[in-house]
Amino acid sequence: MGEKKTLYLECYSGISGDMTVAALLDLGATEENLRRTLGQLPVKGYEIGVGRVSKCGLDACGFDVVLTEEAHHHGHHGEAENHAHGHTHEHRTWKDIEKLLDEAGLKPEVLELSKRMFRIVAEAEGKVHGYPPEEVHFHEVGAIDSIVDIVAVAACLEELQIGRILVSEIWEGQGHVHCQHGILPVPVPAVLEIASAHGLSLRKTRQEGEMVTPTGAAVAALSEGHRPEAFVVKRVGIGAGKKEFPRANVLRAMLIEEEPVEDLWLLESNVDDCPGEVLGYAMECLLEAGAKDVFFTPVFMKKNRPAYQISVLCEEEQIRELDAVLFRETTTIGVRRSRVKREVLERRIREIETIYGPAQVKVCSFEGKEVCYPEYESIKRICREQGRSFREVFRMVQKGTDP
Repeated sequence: MGEKKTLYLECYSGISGDMTVAALLDLGATEENLRRTLGQLPVKGYEIGVGRVSKCGLDACGFDVVLTEEAHHHGHHGEAENHAHGHTHEHRTWKDIEKLLDEAGLKPEVLELSKRMFRIVAEAEGKVHGYPPEEVHFHEVGAIDSIVDIVAVAACLEELQIGRILVSEIWEGQGHVHCQHGILPVPVPAVLEIASAHGLSLRKTRQEGEMVTPTGAAVAALSEGHRPEAFVVKRVGIGAGKKEFPRANVLRAMLIEEEPVEDLWLLESNVDDCPGEVLGYAMECLLEAGAKDVFFTPVFMKKNRPAYQISVLCEEEQIRELDAVLFRETTTIGVRRSRVKREVLERRIREIETIYGPAQVKVCSFEGKEVCYPEYESIKRICREQGRSFREVFRMVQKGTDP
């Protein structure tokens, strides 16, 4: 097994299942693996086509699912039925499709990804139409399209060894789209449900028509977050959409390596009436509550009062708890808050053997070089046990890390 990779999807012309498959094929996934995987499915009535397409002069990969046994006017791409009976077209429920996937002999990772994406669509369609996910009905046409697109995406992700997916904000069109049930607003209801359930960031554009399909939204819902702040691009794949827009209708997929930049929050408060013992205890409480860092800076406040600025670095989900600690343990009546970026070196803890026993060192990597720093607590323990000075033990441990 190779090392898992990070995939970044740039959705500035929306996202659909076929665009994703095309972009992943362009990125290096193979048509052979794709056809082999789809061949395991007991689904007939379609053929797939892979080729090159030009979009606004850009050379892109195109992926087509061509239905051979059903007319194309039965329904909106991948759309679910909103009634259980009374229709003449053959249909499958999500429960049927899940069983079909389970019995197809797919690789475990492909099966798990496929089921995850289908469940995301089924839950959204179920909410829109008022049915439990298991009972959501897909047209036979929509079911074939959705099954092929979703399993194809999963097969390509597995082959490319994608371990993490990130997405940009997702651009969507405006207006309405014709479907079996009538005329629906864009984004179609299922896309809005998926965006709501999975925290996707949609951006409306003036482009008429649908740019995001439920299947595309389900792919984006696999993501762990939005575009990273800094990254190195290792490879690019371009997948063509079926529509012609003034802007290139493509999905760009990139294999990236992220630069180690943390997105943190800085909480600050000035206090001029707080005893030193109280501040010392407050720092302990803040660190115990999960603060990344806490420090005090001497400042002068109004009326020339000597005071301290309390600074706390933390993750977004810790803000409420750390605010509570500041209000409970200090005399502050207000806390400022700002978002900050922190670039950090890659680091790990390594244990080395010394003449005084094991000691821990922090190993930091920068531009291919490693620097080692003895850990304070390890040095302190050895000093206490051996009756040696801090500087002596520190130098000894530092020397033990030299190449």
